[in-house]
Amino acid sequence: MRAGVTHRRTQLSPLTRLLLAGLMVFSLFPGAQAQTRRNAANEQYLRAEKLRTALNGKPQKERALAEYTKLVGAYRRVYVLSPQAADVTSALLAVAELYQEMGRLFDPKYYQSAIDAYQFLLHEYPTSRLRDDALFTIGQIQKDDLQQSDLAENTFQDFLSRYPRSAKAGQAREALGEITAVREQERVAGARGESAAARQQRREEQRRTPQVTNIRHWNAENYTRIVIDVEDEVKYQGARIANPDRIFFDIHKARLSSTLAGKTLDVQNGFLKTIRVAQNQAGVVRVVLEVEKARDYSIFLLPSPYRLVVDIFGEGLARSKTARPGPGEPSRAGGDKTEGPAKTAIARAEGKPEAAASGKSPAKPAPPTVPQPTREGQLSITRALGLKIGRIVIDAGHGGHDTGTIGPTGLMEKDLCLDLALRLGKLISARLPETDVLYTREDDTFIPLENRAPFANQAQADMFLSIHANSSRDPSARGVETYYLSFASTDDAREVAARENALSQSSIHELQDLIKKIARNEKIEESRELASEIQDSLAKRLKRISKAAKNRGVKKAPFVVLIGANMPSVLAEVSFLSNPADETMLRKGEHRQRLAEGLFHGVQSYAQNLNAISLNQPRNGAPSGP
Repeated sequence: MRAGVTHRRTQLSPLTRLLLAGLMVFSLFPGAQAQTRRNAANEQYLRAEKLRTALNGKPQKERALAEYTKLVGAYRRVYVLSPQAADVTSALLAVAELYQEMGRLFDPKYYQSAIDAYQFLLHEYPTSRLRDDALFTIGQIQKDDLQQSDLAENTFQDFLSRYPRSAKAGQAREALGEITAVREQERVAGARGESAAARQQRREEQRRTPQVTNIRHWNAENYTRIVIDVEDEVKYQGARIANPDRIFFDIHKARLSSTLAGKTLDVQNGFLKTIRVAQNQAGVVRVVLEVEKARDYSIFLLPSPYRLVVDIFGEGLARSKTARPGPGEPSRAGGDKTEGPAKTAIARAEGKPEAAASGKSPAKPAPPTVPQPTREGQLSITRALGLKIGRIVIDAGHGGHDTGTIGPTGLMEKDLCLDLALRLGKLISARLPETDVLYTREDDTFIPLENRAPFANQAQADMFLSIHANSSRDPSARGVETYYLSFASTDDAREVAARENALSQSSIHELQDLIKKIARNEKIEESRELASEIQDSLAKRLKRISKAAKNRGVKKAPFVVLIGANMPSVLAEVSFLSNPADETMLRKGEHRQRLAEGLFHGVQSYAQNLNAISLNQPRNGAPSGP
């Protein structure tokens, strides 16, 4: 040891020694390290997918370029973490698709970035199942978005050379034919003396034609929903054709985004088998839905953002919806063979004995019962006319970037509401077989408040129930309360309405019209009855488990989500998410089921008082509720 130098043994903490041991293991086993990176990449892909879902929930006019740039970076990180990850090609495809959207929404320069992303995918993963899609889409971008006909022609010829047996080979040939036809039109226009400026103006008008930009679908127990995103208001018409059973509709004065060109979506779930979309002819986009065991369907257009919503109903539904088609619904061609429970249900809807539909001797019919008066002893017009409940729309509050209230430990109102809505829908479908159930949302999607009641109107629903969780600056506040549409009578009611209306898109100039809609709401009386039944049912169930649960009663307030609904409509605040004890309970599945049962029995009691629907009691003598 040299003089003046003191050597000291470094003492390592137990945690540091453990980490170093882990690093030594990874250095000895590089395969484990690679697997860790693949796992991290796959987790990153899931995070990026959630970000994309949130972005898609915003109207296009509210999306910022910075949000797209951030999302592109999130997907690129999947490749950086592990080029061998299972989701890496899907992530690279998402990068290309996002650049296409950026080109459409912000600056055409991003179309070239999309082409570069697709070419990177082809170069790095030449055997990927996405390879023909990538090359075909490059040609579509060159042809439709950049109007580079020469480059597009080379790309489609290359596509046919590489993938002559691809499902998109026919569409590639059609694209080449369109390029040839456009060239001939340009030649004829030039021969007629049309100026280059006029030809350029015509091309620009074509580029401004609204695009069909995205197709999404969800499956529920009773129906399948398809949503087609469009850039602007469009006209459409369609029909149904048998053998094979398919529904098709044409969207006029529209063009197909290059992200969807040549796309076929295999669903193989619910009542939907395949979705095909193509530019059927200049200015017309055709969507074809191959279906199986579908009883009926409806199509309607919603604004802000514009989208076509297609609902396909299964044979198991117990109502004959052909008796009440939606407004503007296209005529149908073809038909279905109806057997089993569906045939019996149609017999009920047509007033025929069930046994007659099945070939058996009819049972002695039960005498009809008279609708009960309201709690105030009145027979409303609804009750006097003997009107029935055949379709219920359940609205899960908030969604997408609108989280709603967030509890002390992070439980989000949007997630709770969606879970309760789906639980309630299952109960109604199982126990009230004469009733169709529709949802305003079935996943983490943002739906503008102003679109929810119109959706129920378009669906010709007979009841609208919006589910929410309450919040208060007082963390000790607890209990349940149910609202119907009217002017608020208390400061607390106004505060709750203001919180739930926070994301409304209505402007001040619409105030007078909104006031008229609230004041003229012809369903106030029945809405108050429905709210009372739901409130009583929820309060009784919560009292069984906690004496602190407070029955806060039925209240009235001007909720935007209820304005304009053409049916009895209420908003239920099922608990206070801001209360720590309530939040703890709301995390438990059994408590959520209890709340769903409370909502269901409120709906059921209201329907029984109307003498409105048949009840399907649980089998084997099981009780109908807790």
